[in-house]
Amino acid sequence: MSTLLTPAVDVDRATHPARDLAPHVSLQDTVGQTLSMAWRATKKMRRNPEQFFDVTIQPLLFTAMFAYIFGGAISGDVASYLPIIIPGILAQTALTACMATGIQLREDMDKGVFDRFKSLPIARIAPLAGPMVADLLRYATAAVLTVATGLAMGFRPGGGVLGTLAGILLTIAAGWSLAWIFTWLGTVARTAQSVQGISMMVMFPLTFLSNAFVPSSTLPGWLAAFVKVNPVSHVVSAVRDLMNDGQVTAEVGWALLGCAVVVAVFAPLAVRSYSRKM
Repeated sequence: MSTLLTPAVDVDRATHPARDLAPHVSLQDTVGQTLSMAWRATKKMRRNPEQFFDVTIQPLLFTAMFAYIFGGAISGDVASYLPIIIPGILAQTALTACMATGIQLREDMDKGVFDRFKSLPIARIAPLAGPMVADLLRYATAAVLTVATGLAMGFRPGGGVLGTLAGILLTIAAGWSLAWIFTWLGTVARTAQSVQGISMMVMFPLTFLSNAFVPSSTLPGWLAAFVKVNPVSHVVSAVRDLMNDGQVTAEVGWALLGCAVVVAVFAPLAVRSYSRKM
């Protein structure tokens, strides 16, 4: 009597063949693949220039609107209010711009764009990080236009050119790190509309319950306590220290630490959720 020997079948491999095509990818390959995805995203931006509306029109509108409406009431005149509002608008614009990252990601996933990546032996983080690297261009555009609008209105940063550039770079870094929150939302939400709704619920408390538009000393005690622990407040304070005084203070360190913590928490969550959907 003979025994028929059959090879063992990897049930998980048969069920999820795409996992076989995702071998360990070196750091160098991951960086290269991420940059390739970033180049793809920039080409998409060139073909859809309306994606720049929120980082071109909005900074101009918000800077002028908030400065002229609240300048006299809070600081006595617009010129005195500009050193307060410009860093606040920078943070608000960066947060609004990075919110669009999650919405666009969900739209691409719904259209089946990311299904094409299933058969590619690439790092799982590359399709997520690539568009975010491309979005650095959007953050930079928004920051430069905001500062330029402030200069046209009479803003004269005491930190000089170096302090202003440092403030812009910190804003870009904060926007990129916060974008991981919305990227994660884009992978777990069901539709782009739900991503937008949830993102608005996150954006408004973080932005308006901060020191972006008014000094925290003018707020009630319970609200001031929240404002002091709000990560956006640390970013705004750090940008003010850099642009207005040209000083690298403890707020700059807290802002950078907060950005690192956000990336450390939400980047793995986004990649894990994205991989499950692959």
